[in-house]
Amino acid sequence: MTDDSVPLGQIAVNDDPSAGIKRLELPDFTPGADQTAATPHNSLGDVELDLRIEVGRTYLQPEEINQLSTGSVVTLDQLARDPVDVFVNEQLIARGEALILNERFCVRITELILPKATVPKPTVSKAAA
Repeated sequence: MTDDSVPLGQIAVNDDPSAGIKRLELPDFTPGADQTAATPHNSLGDVELDLRIEVGRTYLQPEEINQLSTGSVVTLDQLARDPVDVFVNEQLIARGEALILNERFCVRITELILPKATVPKPTVSKAAA
């Protein structure tokens, strides 16, 4: 936490009804505050997510695709030591290194990708056009 940050739930907002500003009130997020709330690992129990690990990409012409056969080798744009991308529902969420553990491919997560803040697109008024 940086010196200028404020812990969640301690945000000070000026109460000025004339300016349309109201105090921000947040629910109690402390563990055990609401016993009816589902825990994060239980709340996703019945949700299906598409997880995809991308090791690289390439572009092939249609005639190159037609020439593929058993034993063909397709070269990708990444080196073997480059990180792989981890996607959940088409959203990049992490990067990691590809490993083999007990004869199975696996990925060790090395970097979590934070979602970019959603900034509303500016609108152009008809009067300005």
